[in-house]
Amino acid sequence: MSDKTAPRSQLRLEWVYGYRGHQCRNNLFYISNDEIVYFVAGVGIVCNRRKQTQNFFLGHNDDIISLALHPHEQLVATGQVGKEPYICVWNAKTMETVSILKDQHTHGVASLMFSHSGERLASVGLDGNNTFVVWEWRKGRMIATAKGHTDRVFDISWDPTSEQRLVTCGVKHIKFWALCGNSLTAKRGVFGKVADQQTVLCVSCADGHLTYSGTLNGDVYIWRDNNLERVVSSAHNGGVFTLHKSTDGYATGSRDGCVKLWDTSFNPLTTINFKDSSYGYKGVSIRSVCWSSDRILIGTQNSEVFEILVRDRENPTPLTQGHSEGELWGLSVHPRKPIAATASDDCSVRLWSLVDHALLTCCNLEQQARSCAFNMDGTQLAVGCKNGSFYILRVRDMTEVCHIHDRKEVLHEMKYSTDGSYLAVASNDNFVDIYSVTQRYKKVGTCSKSSSFITHIDWSNDSRHLQTNDGAGERLVYSMPAGRHVTCAEEIRAIRWQSWTCVLGSEVNGIWPKYTQINDVNAIDVSFPHEVAATGDDFGLVKLFNFPSLKKGAKFRKYVGHSAHVTNVRFSSDHQWILSTGGADHSVFQWRFITDQQELRGMADHLPTQDSHTDSCSEGSDSDLSDVAEVDSEIEQEAQISYDREVYKEDLAKLKHATRDGGEGAGRTKRRKGEHAPDSTSLKLNYVFGYRGYDCRDNVFYTQSAEVVYHVAALGIVCSRERHEQRFYDKHDDDILCLNLHPVKDIVATGQVGRDPAIHLWEADTMSTLSILKGCHERGVSAVDFSGDGKKLVSIGLDNDHTMVLWDWKRGQKLATSKTHQDKVFGVRFDPNNHERVVTVGVKHIKFWQHVGGGCTSHRGIFGQVGKLDTMLCLAFGKSGNVYTGAANGQVYIWEGNNLSRTQKAHDGACFAIHALDKGFVTGGKDGVVCLWDDNFERCLKSYAITTSNLAEDCTGRLVEENPTVRAINLGHGKIVIGTKNSEILEIDKSGPITIIMQGHGEGEAWGLAFHPSKEECASVSNDRTLRTWCTTVGQQRMIASRKLAIGGQCCAYSPDGNAIAVGCNNGSFMVVNATTLENLVEFHHRKEAISDIRFSPDMGKYLAVASHDNFVDIYNVLNSKRVGICKGASSYITHIDWDARGKLLCVNSGAKELLYFEAPRGKRQTISSDDAIEWNSWTGVLGKQCEGIWPSYSDVTDVNATSLSKSKKLLATGDDFGFVKLFTFPVKGKHGKFKKYVGHSAHVTNVRWSHDSSQLCSLGGADTALFLWSYLTTPGNIRYHGDSEDSDTDSEEEGGYDSDVAREKNMDYGSKTYTNNLRETSGSKPNSKELDEVEKQAVSRGVPKSDRVKRTNEVAVNKVNDLELHHVFGYRGFDCRDNLHYIDDCAQIVYHAAGGGIVHNLASGQQSFYLEHTDDIICLSVNQHPKFPNVIATGQIGSNPTIHIWDAGSKQSVSILKGFHVNGVCSVNFSASGKLLLSVGLDEQHSVAVWRWQEGIKACSHTCSKYRVFSAQFRPDSDSTFVTVGVKHVMFWQVCGSALLGKRGVLGATEGIQAQTMLCIAFGADNLTYTGAMNGDVYVWKGHILSRTVAKAHVGPVFSMFTTLRDGLIVTGGKEKMTKEGGAVKLWDQDMRRCRAFQVSTNVVKSVCRGKGKILVGTKDSEVMEIGEKNGACTTLVYGHTEGELWGLACHPTNMMCCTTSDDKTARIWDINEKIMLHKISLTSGSRGCTFSHDGNRIAVGQNNGEFLVLDVVSLKVLCKKRDRSGAIHDIRFSPDDRLLAVGSAEQTLDFYELSANCQLNRVGYCKQIPSFVFQMDFSADGKYIQVGTGAYKQLVFKVPSGDPVTESNVISKITWNSYTSVLGDDVIGIWPKNCDRGDVNCADVSRGGNAVATGDDFGFVKLFDFPCREKFAKHRKFVGHSAHVTNARFLRDDSKLITTGGDDCCVFVWKCS
Repeated sequence: MSDKTAPRSQLRLEWVYGYRGHQCRNNLFYISNDEIVYFVAGVGIVCNRRKQTQNFFLGHNDDIISLALHPHEQLVATGQVGKEPYICVWNAKTMETVSILKDQHTHGVASLMFSHSGERLASVGLDGNNTFVVWEWRKGRMIATAKGHTDRVFDISWDPTSEQRLVTCGVKHIKFWALCGNSLTAKRGVFGKVADQQTVLCVSCADGHLTYSGTLNGDVYIWRDNNLERVVSSAHNGGVFTLHKSTDGYATGSRDGCVKLWDTSFNPLTTINFKDSSYGYKGVSIRSVCWSSDRILIGTQNSEVFEILVRDRENPTPLTQGHSEGELWGLSVHPRKPIAATASDDCSVRLWSLVDHALLTCCNLEQQARSCAFNMDGTQLAVGCKNGSFYILRVRDMTEVCHIHDRKEVLHEMKYSTDGSYLAVASNDNFVDIYSVTQRYKKVGTCSKSSSFITHIDWSNDSRHLQTNDGAGERLVYSMPAGRHVTCAEEIRAIRWQSWTCVLGSEVNGIWPKYTQINDVNAIDVSFPHEVAATGDDFGLVKLFNFPSLKKGAKFRKYVGHSAHVTNVRFSSDHQWILSTGGADHSVFQWRFITDQQELRGMADHLPTQDSHTDSCSEGSDSDLSDVAEVDSEIEQEAQISYDREVYKEDLAKLKHATRDGGEGAGRTKRRKGEHAPDSTSLKLNYVFGYRGYDCRDNVFYTQSAEVVYHVAALGIVCSRERHEQRFYDKHDDDILCLNLHPVKDIVATGQVGRDPAIHLWEADTMSTLSILKGCHERGVSAVDFSGDGKKLVSIGLDNDHTMVLWDWKRGQKLATSKTHQDKVFGVRFDPNNHERVVTVGVKHIKFWQHVGGGCTSHRGIFGQVGKLDTMLCLAFGKSGNVYTGAANGQVYIWEGNNLSRTQKAHDGACFAIHALDKGFVTGGKDGVVCLWDDNFERCLKSYAITTSNLAEDCTGRLVEENPTVRAINLGHGKIVIGTKNSEILEIDKSGPITIIMQGHGEGEAWGLAFHPSKEECASVSNDRTLRTWCTTVGQQRMIASRKLAIGGQCCAYSPDGNAIAVGCNNGSFMVVNATTLENLVEFHHRKEAISDIRFSPDMGKYLAVASHDNFVDIYNVLNSKRVGICKGASSYITHIDWDARGKLLCVNSGAKELLYFEAPRGKRQTISSDDAIEWNSWTGVLGKQCEGIWPSYSDVTDVNATSLSKSKKLLATGDDFGFVKLFTFPVKGKHGKFKKYVGHSAHVTNVRWSHDSSQLCSLGGADTALFLWSYLTTPGNIRYHGDSEDSDTDSEEEGGYDSDVAREKNMDYGSKTYTNNLRETSGSKPNSKELDEVEKQAVSRGVPKSDRVKRTNEVAVNKVNDLELHHVFGYRGFDCRDNLHYIDDCAQIVYHAAGGGIVHNLASGQQSFYLEHTDDIICLSVNQHPKFPNVIATGQIGSNPTIHIWDAGSKQSVSILKGFHVNGVCSVNFSASGKLLLSVGLDEQHSVAVWRWQEGIKACSHTCSKYRVFSAQFRPDSDSTFVTVGVKHVMFWQVCGSALLGKRGVLGATEGIQAQTMLCIAFGADNLTYTGAMNGDVYVWKGHILSRTVAKAHVGPVFSMFTTLRDGLIVTGGKEKMTKEGGAVKLWDQDMRRCRAFQVSTNVVKSVCRGKGKILVGTKDSEVMEIGEKNGACTTLVYGHTEGELWGLACHPTNMMCCTTSDDKTARIWDINEKIMLHKISLTSGSRGCTFSHDGNRIAVGQNNGEFLVLDVVSLKVLCKKRDRSGAIHDIRFSPDDRLLAVGSAEQTLDFYELSANCQLNRVGYCKQIPSFVFQMDFSADGKYIQVGTGAYKQLVFKVPSGDPVTESNVISKITWNSYTSVLGDDVIGIWPKNCDRGDVNCADVSRGGNAVATGDDFGFVKLFDFPCREKFAKHRKFVGHSAHVTNARFLRDDSKLITTGGDDCCVFVWKCS
């Protein structure tokens, strides 16, 4: 018996010797005056110095390596290592877990820090990216995560003044982080020239944005913001490992063994040199320091903790000491005193006092020590070393007696003999040497029979024998001292052993699990008086077994704490304690060994904390009693059920795409006319026979309105008994496995099967979805339960660990997850009075859970002596809070807390169901009896046997069998409702009568189905071995009769007169039975394999055709009951047979997809080429031309199992393996016919049949065993529904027509627009990779002043330009964006975007202000309309990892930043009605849509939308849960359901001749109306998701924008329409969009509209913003800009505050910078990239992309002259300083000089040859004699003017003064090229008029400001953002007051104010 029970005695952890000092830091703190907290191994320790006690936190399952203390409460956070490491936050007073944080880190959690408020926690991981996470730790929720750094991160600190700022430091870096929304952005610390960049080891933030950091070389760096401000040099003489901030200042600890104290401004106060103190030693390194008033805690690298009083610094107090780094294996206990010795790889041997918990002495050896042993009187200690030698030490002073070195390899074990005369020494080289103690340790014998290294040895009581264990798993016995091998079993059995530390031997078989051959038990020690063995193993467990323990797999008690390998265990000499050593954690654990029963009872309260939440597969120590119970086959079967699917419904879309991409779509023929899904018909699910009882439980409930709710197949069903009606919830796509009801409302939770199975929450009244929970389970969800307040939901998954998840179901948020158990979990319940407490029951276990943060802690149920451990099947909470569980043995177990208090016999056989009432309980069991119990569960008040005799008199049905197993039970409305294993739902009146509510087939596949030829009645047969007949009359649906068969069947058929039913069985037999009584008429058994189809011939039913899996069809004559023919020729099993109308021909389908024809009655095979002309009596086959189109494109995966042709021969119904019932128009010729599909079955629809008059269709589910009755509806003929079937898409463009503007926007490639690709095609090596040219030094002469490089102007507004501030932007993104223009601030301002900036434009003053935090082009914008969030703007950008910014239009500050979900870009954003949610659409391939809680930075839910472009998504203005998306041939209506989105496609309902269109914009009306603007100019009006009408030609072209005015409901539309008298591109409509007023606007294409206060705001495709007055229709332009096309040309006027820009949009524009307006717009014949003003300011020259250039008069804009000598684009054009020459540089590698004559003629007077690439910029010298040219080959050339001769002499070039300097090449500007310029160019430069600054623009979108000249590589600069990518040009105004820059892609002109 002893193997079958765990030992009575127990352990309690009393003390741990050690502290983790190696590889950790900052892990030691004062909690209070007397208490300190630290950790070692896997234990968090709170040590009380005064009381000399330790308390332990045991919630980790691996080494703890980081610790943080909460700033205000006594809470501690600890992080561990491991594959899936987690963080525990725990209470240091109670040692209880407060929160668990998991699922974000891998490898380990290296560092932790609480924020100043204590509400947030930051952590850094040990993974490759050193992932940095910020947590809202109380909720267990991750707020934000980012890659920390490529190298190790050592420390974190929070800014004491802000929850948004943090600092991390590590190898060669320090980073300053800003937290906004869910986004963490880092700025690197700039070391500058203050100090060298080096590794930063610790960091602490202070007020005033100051940060102190300790470095590797001993300096302390002091930072302000992210700039290094000053350095405290040599603060220490080694790395500063720890920096602690206290109220008095700072304490630092270093590798040099010193602690220094600093004041709050970091001035030195005092130094404490620990090395010189009484406990100091050479090489001491301080890893942790904590300063509190006059006391300092110090933790050292060598696992010691000391406390130092500042005034008595020479005498530290040791608080704990331990072994330092290296494995710890040696352990021995003193034979007489409470003393233990340990020996470790740290070369030390230590003696510990077990009473005082103190280190008595430490002796350092020269060798690493692996074993030790006291002699019999405790005076000597032998120590074995790794090098094969051993020492004998005197215990009193630890001096050496002798040192013997006989072996070369490690000595694993040593022991003195019982009489003390011998010492046995076991070594790694397979020998045990025997030494004589009395002969001064002379070797007297050797044991040499082992084939492997020796691991353990023991002496016998008489010192005559020695037993050994070795690495090969042998146990050998030797006689002593000679070492003779003893083999006689009798002799061995007689030996009595003095100690037992061997892990092998029959006496200790039980310590090994069954069926294992493993070496994972490292040590064992036996207490003979108490008959208990203690073991230590490789899993960090200390276990207690009974001794002896003879059978493998014995029961045990287990204790955690050690992180990994427990290397040794020993009982103390008085058996009071057990000591265990940790190998890697080198700690010594002292456990109290408790045997006293009194004390054990007192311990019961403490015990549970011991097994906090380590998931263990071994549930060995659950019960003190033997648990060999009989196995219930039903339970065993249920535990084994697999819910895996070969193909999941989720795969359907992928399969479709795969087949489309696989070329099937390409080869698809054009559809013939008239081929379409069935138009005027549809099916409606009317009734379902069935209930899932055979493998589910607790799944039948009463609603508040006395309806019954349950599930079968993929349907949730609400059944009204009074009206005999059912309502269906059909949003699941696979089998529902569990169901539960909300405690207060009629809200149902259902969980299903699936790869990523969903839980749906829905209303029982309306069947509407409230929430969908996904993403946490695998395979399926087996149990769900609501909390008592209904706010939380708990679910159990079917993965290997049966993961439990707690949800906030309304928000769809996962609150916590935990692995529950390796074996199946059957039930879960919330404590109704405590919604943090949960109980789970299952195979051989019960667990009590507490929700903490992001996880749960558990206590196992303690059975004690009260009951046997058994499988728990169900549970309920009583009123007192006790738990009642039903077990497999029929007992009900009653629990107080987690202790079993008593048991009560309730049923014969398993107790499957229990339900708690207000007073008492009701239970149901395998015995088919329902029992009512009293409050205390002591008396059974009443029992109800479920038998036919107890059925109510008026009950029309009958039971299939007596006393069926009860699987579910519920009470309500004075009645009991039960569900049985036979798929019946019964109602028991309290007075006794039983009524049948529902019946269905039981477990086993159902295939056979037939309809009565004249009545509303059908028959079915199933593998549950029953034949049943059903009444299908509406309102009277019920089971008529059933019959148990000896064997299951797969087919049945009615005779033509309906009097008989033929049934085919699985053993090859078939029978014909009476259709009323179901009694046999005849029976035959001619075949061996299953009968697959059976059919009577038409008319009289003369013949019966019987098809079998033996590949034959037998034909029987019914009248004489003889077989008359056999149809042969099929090469596979037969699947379907049908008769022709005359009864002469059989059509046969086989499993090899053969279509065969046979003549009756003889069965002769016929060859028929086309069966079109044959009239068939029935059509149930799936092959042939007539039904080719029923096979889906992915039919290699799924089979169509059955078809049925309606009476009219026009409709074909099919059932397939995906659970779909489909309707096709017959015949279905050609591939992939159109259909309508209907859901509800989970998988495999095995059969479908029409009723005799085709008014009903019946479908049968294979695995779900449910029988569905569908009623057949016809709608009026003129109405055509399409879109009913999502498979019947037609992807043709022509339906919607074509519009160039829509096509451009649809096909926009934003990937190529993102940063860092060269805009110009250049060649050659870039300047930053070249060396500086050595200029020959000139002879110095006083007479020649050094020439200026650039001509300077003295009339400048700014002496030296040092800073820029964005002042104004000309531009608005209208060409490819929409709905991005809004009034804010009560219409005083407008907000829009251009380039990478959000722009707020004041309408009164024309002033602009900017939000510039985006890193790339903004392409969408939305304004929060809710008054609670005034002026809150959301903007989305492009980029590979794009962000959404929510910002305040007043302060321009970021409110939240969202990232991490979308890729490529965010093309639409929109706020919900409450303003709390934000909707976004991405540019990924599936155009995913996401809903965010933007204030918290949480993504609430997301879904893929369409593979085509989605243009807009908008919430209904009155809703937070419904929104609409529109795009290319796409309108979808969405509902937010918790963490999921449910989408419905728009159905083009009762509207004749309307086609699916590309939709561009959305507006809303009252009564659930939605308006969508289409590409053809119509507006579609939707009621719900069905189209009700259209507004034809609202605009002539596409309707691009619509705006709903919330105040009065009027709608503004903007579209593409030429201006006429009647209309224009902007219209204002009434609420119903029936009447409108058009406005005249000077543009044809409007992209954005907005309305407010009698004005309409209009954004155009031409990048202009206009305002229209509603009363007078007057239109004013507010914003001008270039339209789409690269913008390159820029020139500033020499005398006025004007500039000119030219672009690829074929315009040149002249801007007044002071007035901020566009003065002129000049249309060009081609795009342009260069322009220039003459020096007198009267003329302007423009070069075009076609090679032509013009000279115009600035005032009149008259073209003075034009010329075209080249065909390539002109990149730059310049007037000479005297305006006589014009230099023109082109893409044809040429530079031409033209003379301007007085009459404006242009004559070419010279050109430059040998230019290696295109010319992109030019500058004349001040005297006009030279010109410098920049080329695409990165070559800077100088030519003479006008001859074009090259100048190469550097001494000539160095003397030239340039009139302007716009070159990006040359030594004067080499410093402007960045290090990363291999990914993008510097495109432009301009030296200020003051000649001392140069501004540049580059492909990264930066405008930069450098000093000029700029000759040092990678020169210092200031950079400015706002442009998206590619800044193409930059020019200072004439007085340096402003800088103008142009954006290539963003088409914007930026005006910067210089200072």
